[in-house]
Amino acid sequence: MAEAYIVESLRTAGGRRKGALSSVHPADLGATVLDALVARTGVDPAAIEDVIVGCVTQAGEQAFAFGRNLVLASSLPDSVPAVTIDRQCGSSQQAIQFAAQAVMSGTQDVVIAAGAESMTRVPMGSNFALHAQAGVGEGPWSRKIQDRYGVTEFSQFQGAQRVADKYGLTREQMDAFALQSHQKAAAAIRAGAFKAEIVPVQTAEGLFDQDEGVRFDTSLEAMAGVKTILEGGTITAANASQMSDGASGALIVSEAALKRFDLTPIARIVNLTVTAGDPVIMLEEPIAATRRALERAGLKLDDIDLFEVNEAFASIPMAWLKALGADPARLNVNGGAIALGHPLGASGAKLMATLLHALKARGGRYGLQTMCEGGGLANVTIVERL
Repeated sequence: MAEAYIVESLRTAGGRRKGALSSVHPADLGATVLDALVARTGVDPAAIEDVIVGCVTQAGEQAFAFGRNLVLASSLPDSVPAVTIDRQCGSSQQAIQFAAQAVMSGTQDVVIAAGAESMTRVPMGSNFALHAQAGVGEGPWSRKIQDRYGVTEFSQFQGAQRVADKYGLTREQMDAFALQSHQKAAAAIRAGAFKAEIVPVQTAEGLFDQDEGVRFDTSLEAMAGVKTILEGGTITAANASQMSDGASGALIVSEAALKRFDLTPIARIVNLTVTAGDPVIMLEEPIAATRRALERAGLKLDDIDLFEVNEAFASIPMAWLKALGADPARLNVNGGAIALGHPLGASGAKLMATLLHALKARGGRYGLQTMCEGGGLANVTIVERL
């Protein structure tokens, strides 16, 4: 099978909901990353054969062929096609996997995988909220689905709480994990660790290039005062990811394209895995997906230098660490979504940018990225730094 290579992987800084990026149309936000990928790699923009864009809430400004609109808002020629995909929080990680599969199959040589989400301008859930308000139909879960699983809805909040309870994670432990996320992210910002991966965005207030969700002075005492999301539960807004605006992307090419355009790869795709499990507990699936990915790649957990496990809720990476016995010192070394934000459809490619640049900074070889996703899904991508 042919190899797939990542030439560049970039992201915008994370904008807090109603924060610095709220003045930017999400198509323009994503277009900024597309333009940066072309500018930094020097690839001929007319040679890009597809742009695969992850986006979860495809409504409002993120509706009507949103992926195509990123291209139209960019400097790319309108001969470049695009498509929008939704695998919930793993949407742009799946975009990377689809792009890599296209290259590995030999059907395409130059593909951009991207993601964009403005949780300010297109609020989470608005794609079915208007439908519900209209009183038409039954909503996303039919009676047949509800009867099969004995629920009236699938809730990520309930799923995160179920994971915490199953793995014996206390609120105090999750708050401590969340505090570390902020501390690691703050240290990374102070050290300039994100500079190479962040694409500055022009906003109404000026140039935006630093993650604004990081709380440099937070404390366990402050977190302890935050109310739980579910009555009697232990999940709070303080130990969960922040709603965020952002965009991300990666240029993925074949060996032939490397030679044709004189490109230098930064990583090789080693393994692409996606699995599905229980949609009620929902967010536990990265554990099974990681086991399968390592087995298929012929690698052991100890072979992996760095892990990026999305911090949708603190209970998810903590359960992942506990179930797999992974080294916590290799996990989310520059902080995660609790501090840096979780712009839904952009988070997959966002984590890839952070993972690859962190591997370079530390001289690591292998990196593993995984995301919990609505519906009980999980993606795992393993890369080798070159």
